[in-house]
Amino acid sequence: MRRQAHAPFDPATVPDDLCPIATELSPLRPGDWRSLRPIVDRERCVKCAVCWLYCPVQCIVERGAWFEPRLETCKGCGICAQECPHRAIRMVEEATV
Repeated sequence: MRRQAHAPFDPATVPDDLCPIATELSPLRPGDWRSLRPIVDRERCVKCAVCWLYCPVQCIVERGAWFEPRLETCKGCGICAQECPHRAIRMVEEATV
């Protein structure tokens, strides 16, 4: 059985009453839609790395004497704040920051 070659896609053949076709890549990062964001209290952080260990998206990065989330990839789940044994991370509403 021979396979038929398909013609290249022609957007002009799509009826106007259908959903529009995406023509440009528009990446949506978690930082664009999350409702809560983690705030690190640098005085309380002892750099134990528990937040780094439990973060499901691995957005926690090491800084000088503390760890902090990379906010462009953080989805705001709050697991880091829940697991921090020193209560150095709190979750705040995105609009209040």
